[in-house]
Amino acid sequence: MLLIVPPVAKPCEPPAGIARLAGVLHAHGIPCRLFDANLEGMLALLAQPPTVTDTWSRRAGRSRERHLAALRDPRSYGTPDRYRRAVGDLNRLLAVAAKEYGATAGLADYQHATLSPLRSADLLAAAERPEQNPFYPFFSRRLPELLDDHAAAPVRVAGFSLNFLSQALCTFAMIGFLRRRYPAVRIVLGGGLVTSWLARPGWRTPFAGVVDDLIAGPGELPLLELAGAAPTEECRALPAYGSLPLADYLSPGVILPYSAAGGCWWNRCSFCPERAEGNPYRPLPPTRAGEELRALTTAHRPGLIHLLDNAVSPALLRELAQTPPGAPWYGFVRFGPELADEEFCHALRRSGCVMLRLGLESGDQGVLDRLQKGIDLGMASRVLTNLRRAGIATYCYLLFGTPAEDEAAARRTLEFVVAHREAIRFLNLAVFNMPAFGEEAAEYGTEPFYAGDLSLYTGFRHPRGWDRQRVRRFLNREFARHPAVAAILRNDPPCFTSNHAPFFGGE
Repeated sequence: MLLIVPPVAKPCEPPAGIARLAGVLHAHGIPCRLFDANLEGMLALLAQPPTVTDTWSRRAGRSRERHLAALRDPRSYGTPDRYRRAVGDLNRLLAVAAKEYGATAGLADYQHATLSPLRSADLLAAAERPEQNPFYPFFSRRLPELLDDHAAAPVRVAGFSLNFLSQALCTFAMIGFLRRRYPAVRIVLGGGLVTSWLARPGWRTPFAGVVDDLIAGPGELPLLELAGAAPTEECRALPAYGSLPLADYLSPGVILPYSAAGGCWWNRCSFCPERAEGNPYRPLPPTRAGEELRALTTAHRPGLIHLLDNAVSPALLRELAQTPPGAPWYGFVRFGPELADEEFCHALRRSGCVMLRLGLESGDQGVLDRLQKGIDLGMASRVLTNLRRAGIATYCYLLFGTPAEDEAAARRTLEFVVAHREAIRFLNLAVFNMPAFGEEAAEYGTEPFYAGDLSLYTGFRHPRGWDRQRVRRFLNREFARHPAVAAILRNDPPCFTSNHAPFFGGE
């Protein structure tokens, strides 16, 4: 099997999904190879001489290698201007390289002038004309190198991990190339975005004849079945990161991603895509997760561990506090009573915790209650204070324009952020998207939002008239311009955002 991560996603850490699948396949004696076409493809695109001769592109081209080295150098993260110049220039080079193909590529995004990842017809068009993709010169060379390697086992299955819309068009371009050049290879498509597609009511695949199998959720069992292997009872093994180019990712040291659970342990929030898709919570026992983390740390000596769980459970937090994983770490957590204990926060810091991502969503208690967030603002205030005192950076997520919010509530969120500006290191501001197939959507008069048969969201009529246009105007003209908020927003690393934020977490 050949397991592939396609462009474009942030190239700062190895892909956790295919590493996890490879660990299980290897444990069952099934040979497989990993191909991070995202990282390799970006580096190949960056290596091309700029096709335009403006001053910015010439300067960026001359500094290409220095910028790549800077993103791998810890010292750059102590000089934000140097970091921002490197990111900006590399983005410029990617954009210039993709322009002649009618596309815009960057370190974290990919868009096409006429093709949309939300339309199945456009994805099929990308598969029919792979040579029109800016990564075609790269993958049309690299895929045959992998599939025609006579020293390795022949590739019978090519599995693509499609998690983000920014990967969809490039994924289908690569699939189209394989279909044309290697018609006998079985094409399997899985990942987070595919799981969301398959959760749509009445889903019928538009990709018959192009994709052989679509897999929802964990792919271990389906891949073992395709290989004709009988799965062991547990069907779990350590992720196999060793064959990936760990030294080439754009981060200062290896960032090791790790998932201890699928789904969300809280799973009560209104309008949550996880609930809308019916994804179950599947945790590892905390002691087992801790053992795996320590084994991976010993094997790979990461500079940072990235916990991928939708929300790290209190039980796993306690395990990490009691038995540290052996490297700095960060992850997404809920505001909860355990973090309202200052000593526990200090224990987390001693265990290596350098940053926590927290979904506050709103600074209005009524909004939080109606969204069933289970967050008390008084407790949230104590949590933020405790984490600041413990030396743990916070990356807070705010969500504006939910049906529970109005303009007055949004202003109370601004007041909460300003009051806690010393404790909030980073902020993410988002405008609410209504999941198209959630149980709540029908209550609000849905209407077209994104054009395309693969859209997962819908427009709606806000019960308080707090529509997207008004929300964006408030965010741009008032919220983001407040001096306290503007200072926090300036901390956010461009492009890489929370993935690089732990390296900027210090005061």
